[in-house]
Amino acid sequence: MLERIFDIDNPVWRTVDKIGKIFLLNLVWVLCSLPIFTMGAATTALMYSSMKLQLNEGYWYKNFFHSFAQNFKQATAIFLIYLLAGILLVADFILGGQQGGSLGMVLQCGAGIIAVPYLLSLLYVFGVQAKFVNPVKSTIRYAFFVSLHNLRGTIQMVLLMALFIWVNTLTQLANYLTIIYGFGLIGYCIAAYQRKAFEKYIKPEEDAEVSDDFEMSEEKLVTYAQEREIPETNAGSDGIENDPSLKG
Repeated sequence: MLERIFDIDNPVWRTVDKIGKIFLLNLVWVLCSLPIFTMGAATTALMYSSMKLQLNEGYWYKNFFHSFAQNFKQATAIFLIYLLAGILLVADFILGGQQGGSLGMVLQCGAGIIAVPYLLSLLYVFGVQAKFVNPVKSTIRYAFFVSLHNLRGTIQMVLLMALFIWVNTLTQLANYLTIIYGFGLIGYCIAAYQRKAFEKYIKPEEDAEVSDDFEMSEEKLVTYAQEREIPETNAGSDGIENDPSLKG
């Protein structure tokens, strides 16, 4: 009986182990995001390592830092694009409110319309960056179309994010818990939706060609996308090694 309780393969201990790893992922994400401009690379790494953690593949910290280094340049560019676009949208909305009248309404409506694809693509863009090799422009474009082609999951992700934000407006305790644990947990949950959505777009051939000339269809959105994977040193092991075919 005692052997079953303390067995590391016991479901309870596996759950405790996963909770601990999510906590550590949250801590590493917060630390790596502190310079602010690195938040895109940190979020990409969080998505990648969370997907791997769900599949029990590799060491969480090796997955995180491998992805962080590999995607740093492109993920940072994507983050800065979204940051600038977000600032412009907010400024446009505020300016519309100050302007008033028909012109102010037009400005606010325009900002609201543009905000829809902005927010939908933002939900997926760092997951797409973590999982596939594409130029920045294509990554943003595919993120938007994936959000539309997986509308049910996208709506659930929006509701989850809304709940997360709402809880953080209730009390400072929620803010502290978010800093300690919440970002890793929300990232883990979002990664679960993304992993399920990406499965239908991953080409099975390992030598898939990288191209930005994709056919936009329900069956294959990313026909030639090459999956980013950290190869295992041995079957079933948690070790990793560098693959020259990958960027970075």
